[in-house]
Amino acid sequence: MRLVGYEARDGRRIGVLHGNIVVPLGQIDDFFTALPESLEEARSVRARNAAIDDDETGNVAPTRHTLELESLTLAPPVPTTSRVLCIGLNYARHAAESGKELPSKPTIFARFPSTLTGAGSEVPIPPGDERLDWEGELAVVIGATLKNVGPQEANAAILGYTCLNDLSARGYQHATTQWTLGKNADRTAPAGPVLVTPDELGDPYNLNLETRVNGITMQSGNTSDMIFRAPDILAYISGSMTLLPGDVLSTGTPEGVGADRTPPIYLSDGDLVEVEIEGIGALPTRIVRQR
Repeated sequence: MRLVGYEARDGRRIGVLHGNIVVPLGQIDDFFTALPESLEEARSVRARNAAIDDDETGNVAPTRHTLELESLTLAPPVPTTSRVLCIGLNYARHAAESGKELPSKPTIFARFPSTLTGAGSEVPIPPGDERLDWEGELAVVIGATLKNVGPQEANAAILGYTCLNDLSARGYQHATTQWTLGKNADRTAPAGPVLVTPDELGDPYNLNLETRVNGITMQSGNTSDMIFRAPDILAYISGSMTLLPGDVLSTGTPEGVGADRTPPIYLSDGDLVEVEIEGIGALPTRIVRQR
């Protein structure tokens, strides 16, 4: 099943994606508060709409109770209160290009919910840092409360997977040993375009991941290169802090970031960045200069 977050007059909503049609489910925060019952409702909605005949173009015909995907302003498919935990140096080849040893424990940093934005949105270059860099990542969205659990229970609590671009202001990030400013510039965590449940995605640790800038491939990796997998990371985190439904774990980026190139390459006004993950889709973001 594929879920879509979108903006509405009364706030952020979520729906089930069926072909090119979105079947509304309700407010996105309410959906996550009511898990797992709301997920069962979504599955029921998906099953009913699977019976709709495709039109002659191969697309699903809209009804008065559905929305066309192209008409929507997409939002991150997570609650407005999501905590975003990210992993640094979680791909072996990325650690190698950075000239660093493989970590013995996951390197974890946090993003604020205000950095999240949807597919197709514009992301401003921070006015105090021209070194904005891309980091295409597979993100995990949690569907249950996790406190001091093992990897098996953590894996069972994964609601779904999405793309995330961990856009990083390298000047601020590398100015000190603390990454908070570099990783929390305004709107620098585009996520989407959809949330794919585990039963539809298949093996999340054998997915091709590609990041393109203006159509040029900058990152081309596979999630099999991860050092720590999501269930182990979630179990590790849950020994310190309780994870809640809707929290996000972004699992790190493969090799090919701009800062580690010779010479370094950074994003400029007008650049189009696309993160595409096999089985999920493409997450486009337009980079703009603040005016």
